[in-house]
Amino acid sequence: MKKIIITILTTFFLIFSFSPALAQTSFATALPTPTQSPEPVESPAPIVSPSDITQKTEETLGPLEELLKSQTLGSVWPSNPIKYAIRGAVESGVPANTIVLLLLLPVVATVIAISRHIIGIRGFGIFLPAALSITFVAIGPILGISLFVVIVLISTFVRIFTRKLKIRLQYLPRMALILWFVAFGILGILFASPYLNYAPLMNMSIFPVLVLTLLVEDFTRIQTGKSVQTAFRLTFQTLILSLIAYVFLTLKTFQGYVLLNPEIVLIATFVIDILLGRFVGLRYMEYIRFKKLIKSK
Repeated sequence: MKKIIITILTTFFLIFSFSPALAQTSFATALPTPTQSPEPVESPAPIVSPSDITQKTEETLGPLEELLKSQTLGSVWPSNPIKYAIRGAVESGVPANTIVLLLLLPVVATVIAISRHIIGIRGFGIFLPAALSITFVAIGPILGISLFVVIVLISTFVRIFTRKLKIRLQYLPRMALILWFVAFGILGILFASPYLNYAPLMNMSIFPVLVLTLLVEDFTRIQTGKSVQTAFRLTFQTLILSLIAYVFLTLKTFQGYVLLNPEIVLIATFVIDILLGRFVGLRYMEYIRFKKLIKSK
């Protein structure tokens, strides 16, 4: 058990220490040089953060494409096939941010798996925290969590409302009714967004709402099958997992490293997943939970 944990931590250390200076320096030089800010206009367009790799904008694509151009490649085989494939795809018009997101998804899934399988943080699977982390990248964690709280309150209200009126509904019609109220509530927030003058809210697409609704479906199912406290605890831990994954997705140095070294990252995550799947010991939080019992033995 200890050997597996040490091997996983060593692999992660190698990912970050193999060539962090190269990734950091290359990515820093690829960033646009700050120039004198233009004169203000009456109706400025919303500014997209360069760290938002879900957006296909010049602020996002420019540094990534320049980073690829600054890299010197050797022969294709045996260590550079994916690098050449990425270079050809970008030159053919495939957005660089899409490639980076696809390369980061296995890393994010591995981080979530380690957080659950080694540390013991529970949550709603792996896909949902990963999708939530991308949602946080797109609209920001503050807005994402705020919308989620609103959606959870709406779903809880609908559940209490139908119970008080003794309206018995099957699972799927009940979820459809909850979605009806959620859509109505989000529409009300969007209608109020011009008065709030909050650009991320006004420019929000349907994608974040759909992902947040998926989380509410799991929340409602746990709430119905077990208890409200269990549902809130699992939901809170899912948000923690999503925020951990969000940190990895928004690190510019890590984005650059993944783009410049896809073979290392993909092989490392593959090895870690195999080793993690063979781990059968207690999780860290279980050691804390059963500390007295373990000492008594």
